[in-house]
Amino acid sequence: MSLLPIPAALPCTDALTAFVAHAQVMLDPATPESVRREAEPRLLAHLPTMHALGMFELFTIRDPALRALVRDELAAQNSGRHLSVVAGA
Repeated sequence: MSLLPIPAALPCTDALTAFVAHAQVMLDPATPESVRREAEPRLLAHLPTMHALGMFELFTIRDPALRALVRDELAAQNSGRHLSVVAGA
């Protein structure tokens, strides 16, 4: 269940808002796989900001798959490499 209508080009200026909006798109079971694949790199692009804000020390992502994706990407960024993960692959 998506709470926000998300256009293809997300017009958010706030990294937190964009991160949450893309997460909602990715977690909505009605979201087509092609849209999910488009949302994933946009969500991941906000991880450095979310990490710098301390978001992942304050909040836990409840969805296990999204939590693992974020954890793995943060680990890859911290080791100086980036994953090219496709959701559901």
